[in-house]
Amino acid sequence: MNFVKRAALSLVARRAKTSLLLGIFLVICTLLLGGFLLQGATSRQEAEAQRRIGVDVTVRGDRLTLATAAALGSSPLVERYNPLLRGAAKPSGLTPLTSDVPKPDDSKPDDATEGAGQDGLMLNGIRDSEMLLDFASGRSRIVAGRALTEKDAGRRVVLIEQRLAEKYELKAGDTVGLRSSDGRRTETFEIIGLYEDPRPDPSQWVAPSELIANQVYAPAPAVSALGFGTKPSTTVFKIGSPERAERLHAEAARVLGGDGFRFDVNDKAFRDQVLPLRRVGTFAGSLLWLIALSGAVILGLIVLLTIKERRDELGMLLALGEKKWKLIAQHTVEVTALLLPALALAALGAQSFAEEAGETLLAREEHTASLPEVRMEAADLGRVAGIGLGISLVATVVPGVGILRLHPRSILTHTE
Repeated sequence: MNFVKRAALSLVARRAKTSLLLGIFLVICTLLLGGFLLQGATSRQEAEAQRRIGVDVTVRGDRLTLATAAALGSSPLVERYNPLLRGAAKPSGLTPLTSDVPKPDDSKPDDATEGAGQDGLMLNGIRDSEMLLDFASGRSRIVAGRALTEKDAGRRVVLIEQRLAEKYELKAGDTVGLRSSDGRRTETFEIIGLYEDPRPDPSQWVAPSELIANQVYAPAPAVSALGFGTKPSTTVFKIGSPERAERLHAEAARVLGGDGFRFDVNDKAFRDQVLPLRRVGTFAGSLLWLIALSGAVILGLIVLLTIKERRDELGMLLALGEKKWKLIAQHTVEVTALLLPALALAALGAQSFAEEAGETLLAREEHTASLPEVRMEAADLGRVAGIGLGISLVATVVPGVGILRLHPRSILTHTE
């Protein structure tokens, strides 16, 4: 009788021990598969968070221009960038909204204020409206038309606030004339979108150009061409992770020359979302190692006890001329044969286990991230099967070394 058939008969004959081994394997496979599912879910969620949130780096400096910002934005370290070039423009054919709060009597107009066109619209030259904090956080949203993107760099288009549009019955596709603060240059801009900013006006009087409803967004090159220079007040660069900030700083020093610039890193949103996921992923990785080692030890002890209990059987087989390596192989087959049913049963419960574990672990974080999407893939099952096979080999081959020292005469003599 070959050792594979003997292994099958042994599993049937020893139902209690077979059930025990199957239960242990089921627990091991469920924990392993749940760990892999949780690890994979956090990795996908972390990659999505890095793509969606990233880290904002704000650069300011006298040498920062639209050209140098574009040069720095072309770095492989930068995913997106957004300069901010501001200027108060006088509209043609409409009057900006004014504050409902009366102007203080003691406020006297000065030449600087009047010359800057504070009674006009605040024209914000940007590259990507979705990178603005208000739009990225969802506080401001597009209610008609579309957002401003980098593809609009060569166009004269604007985003205007809904309250200003409602007053003059403007809609996407209409045009509006904007003049430079000195009135010497006038350009026609197409309205590509209307946005809504729910913040109320300030409780104190402010100039019309500072009102939320009078904030107009246009491509930075178009704002520059209207006579507002080429030096943005700030430029925000979005990078994938905080680890890239130091390299980007070195790149900024090369492009801008020396240290005559300010370099601020804002990774709070990144840390709030990504670091909890990384901690869960690290825990899942440690759990995998712990389960694999403890599983091998537990199964190894059970197999060792089984070998001691079956000394008589082993002695009879050795006396009949069976080779020792086949006896070890028989125990390996007995344990490994339980791997497939245990893995199939584990596949049914591992996903719910991973989801509950993810909820529990993320609930402990100060800034709770969203629950990662747990998705089972064939590769996860393959990894668990590989680890389970390795555990089976270690748990049977190592204790099976004792079989090599067995002698049938001493076993049978001791039995008698």
